[in-house]
Amino acid sequence: NCANLTPVRSPEPNLMNTNLASSSLPDLEKAVNQQINQYRASKNLPPLSVDPRITQQARIHSQNMASGKVKFSHEGFEGRVKAISIPYQSVAENVAYNMGYSDPVRNAVEGWIKSEGHRKNIEGQFNLTGIGIAKNAKGEYYFTQIFVLSR
Repeated sequence: NCANLTPVRSPEPNLMNTNLASSSLPDLEKAVNQQINQYRASKNLPPLSVDPRITQQARIHSQNMASGKVKFSHEGFEGRVKAISIPYQSVAENVAYNMGYSDPVRNAVEGWIKSEGHRKNIEGQFNLTGIGIAKNAKGEYYFTQIFVLSR
């Protein structure tokens, strides 16, 4: 539902197209966080706070997958966790990709919620998150969400 999206802060908003696929990637990242936190609230779980250090690593991984530099996977997860440099008790990661959806965010989030392993991460005992989305020339969206329980 578009009503919950943060207003776009671009200098010339594109009023002709309300299709979410035309939103900027940071707006889509915010939408993922909102949908994940809405889901967590429905399970009486506290919201996750976005940390820019985690977001940076999630974005790099999504960009690497989108460009074909790494295959669609959790490859390099340990390196991302190290690079975040937040003392943590536990960490987890969800990745997704899709194309051709008018609402790629909802498609990815719903896919995660329907999958037991991904849902376990979403419902996990974490307090911080970072979300990175990249889109390649073929129109594929790559999503990485990293979950952290800080010490």
